[in-house]
Amino acid sequence: MRAVVYSRAGDPSVLSTVEREPGEPGAGEVRVRIVVSGVNPTDWKSRSGATGQGLAFPEIVPNQDGAGVVDAVGDGVADLAVGDRVWLFLAQHQRPTGTAQELTVVPASRVVRLPDGTSYDVGASLGVPAVTAHRALTVREGGPARLSPGALEGVTVLVAGGAGAVGHAAIQLARWAGATVITTISSREKAALATAAGAHHTIDYTQPGTVDAIRAIAPDGVDIVVEVAPAVNADLDLDVIANHGTIAVYANNGGDRVSFDVRKQFALNVRYQGLLLYTLSCEALQAATEDITAALEDGALRVGEDAGLPLVRFPLEQAATAHAAVESGVVGKVLIDVTTT
Repeated sequence: MRAVVYSRAGDPSVLSTVEREPGEPGAGEVRVRIVVSGVNPTDWKSRSGATGQGLAFPEIVPNQDGAGVVDAVGDGVADLAVGDRVWLFLAQHQRPTGTAQELTVVPASRVVRLPDGTSYDVGASLGVPAVTAHRALTVREGGPARLSPGALEGVTVLVAGGAGAVGHAAIQLARWAGATVITTISSREKAALATAAGAHHTIDYTQPGTVDAIRAIAPDGVDIVVEVAPAVNADLDLDVIANHGTIAVYANNGGDRVSFDVRKQFALNVRYQGLLLYTLSCEALQAATEDITAALEDGALRVGEDAGLPLVRFPLEQAATAHAAVESGVVGKVLIDVTTT
């Protein structure tokens, strides 16, 4: 089978396409024929060594997310069968092989059925972005701990960077759950994408008056901030957060250190909640995949330019170019076409 591999950290040129024997699923594992592999910032950061950790295995197949068809099942797997259409998350977490290959073996717990009518493109775009977004929307004081239609009724959500993949998923999930959704963007083009995703309000943060614009929409403040750049937005977040609001931080774009007015923070009972997909509990991951599945069944999670997330595609042999596109900050979701259905 064809597989993309790297054996040392570095720029995208360390990736190469090779022939490898497919793995066999052990107990509690399944093998999936990957149709589409999704590329996320976490994938290039791991490959480049930007995480500060060395390679955990002599050879690695990158990419955490993907979608395809179950090809074989190991002993003890009762909920999945050969031929099931599925999406994968954390495929390469603590394992040497991710989704940038024709066949990959993963724990059955990281494989989720795709509802009828849901495309492989959507499936490969879930994983890191959708699970992260779900967690950000369910850590608020007083809940809800689960998402469903009406679960966020009366709640105002501010999504920082609504044109990104996590921002896009957060907009869609929050809108599906009944929230009022505000997002900050940096251009008219990105505003159009966030609106297509379902945001009620878009605000250009490069222009003066961002706080006033948010407060005009939410006079009592926003209840949840889905934050991608906490260092840059620390003052803004405290200026717009509601009493007992939550600032859910999932990335460190723009800086690693946060400075804020401590008195204002505790006076408003503000919760700063960090979140990282790789260290979530099994219970949180299961809740996310179940709720994401329900949203898929309702048609609430879509991709493509008309849904606010343009797709940028590459063949498997151009995986290095796909990684470079994500690393350069291309707008949209980068997908790798691996096999045909």
